[in-house]
Amino acid sequence: MIHIDHDLILPLITKAKELPRKRINNNFHKVMSDPFQRMLNCMEPETYCQPHRHIIAMKREVFLILEGRALVLEFDDEGRIVDTIILDRSKCNFGAEIPAGKWHTVIALEKSTVIFECKDGPYDPATDKEFATWAPAERDENCPAYNAGILNKLNIIQE
Repeated sequence: MIHIDHDLILPLITKAKELPRKRINNNFHKVMSDPFQRMLNCMEPETYCQPHRHIIAMKREVFLILEGRALVLEFDDEGRIVDTIILDRSKCNFGAEIPAGKWHTVIALEKSTVIFECKDGPYDPATDKEFATWAPAERDENCPAYNAGILNKLNIIQE
């Protein structure tokens, strides 16, 4: 049995704060060929996840909040926001499922945010994701401004 508890999460939160990307995941699946991918994503507000979709392999994704708060966004093909949810246990907004083929991203709204994620497998980096060309690539200098622009547009405060 895998225990998803403080002893598992705390070292991951600490490590995410130290990493340049300000996030880390912990896979529960033992091999990338597993048809059911499960992981923890520990993320800080400074991290950036380039909007993407799973269209080649048509995979669904589910996000459940364990700690902190996170904004999950869905976009249309031109990068316009079509749906959002702030994952926040105190507001009883526990999770979201992204249908296969939909553009999406996640923005951490609080320090030490932890999300349980599951998606269809297997994982093949060559076919897993198509990244949005209308958003900055990871490590681009415009990533912080892109996230800030979304939060400003939606009038959401990042703590």
